[in-house]
Amino acid sequence: MWTANVSSSWLAGFTVCLSLIVSIGAQNLYVLRQAVSGQHVRACVAWCVVSDALLIGVGVAGMAQLLGRSPTLAYYLTMGGAAFLLAYGLLAWWRVLAAPDASLGTAQGVAPRGLLSVLGTLAVITLLNPHVYLDTVVLVGSIGARQDGGLKWIFVVGAASASLVWFATLALAGRRLQGVFANPKAWRVLDALTGATMFVLAWWVWSGAPE
Repeated sequence: MWTANVSSSWLAGFTVCLSLIVSIGAQNLYVLRQAVSGQHVRACVAWCVVSDALLIGVGVAGMAQLLGRSPTLAYYLTMGGAAFLLAYGLLAWWRVLAAPDASLGTAQGVAPRGLLSVLGTLAVITLLNPHVYLDTVVLVGSIGARQDGGLKWIFVVGAASASLVWFATLALAGRRLQGVFANPKAWRVLDALTGATMFVLAWWVWSGAPE
């Protein structure tokens, strides 16, 4: 019986998390860009998996209820996230419209960046995106909180496993596309898609801000 409950909780966490993260979003596009460039890919995947696990764990532990009872906190989080997504979208479109081909990339991908710079940007994209909190802390966390006793943390492990599978797959896909992105025009297409996605997300976040 215990084994069946563990398997059920793990599968629930895996399924719920995977269904939410498989989409085109700021974090996924950033990881794909790093995977195509071949720079600090494992560190990016590790950050995404660990941050998902921690945020879901916080949600399971009760943060979902706290955010639900604090409209002021939710408001400032939402406005900050919308502003960041807008700025990131403008930067991506600047690369499309104004950056010379040499600044877009090299034969191996984008111009080299340090580990702290790459992870710092990824951390901001992750933590200033209200959609991340809505998915991980509020939605997945509240579902996991319904599990009995220690099964809550089996649910979190299942969710983290789904995150690992998805981001590892994204990294692998990026590597397979490295030949395509040897051409600077391909980077412009990716940046155009990234910018458009950021603008849509910024509008969606701003329009859904609590009063």
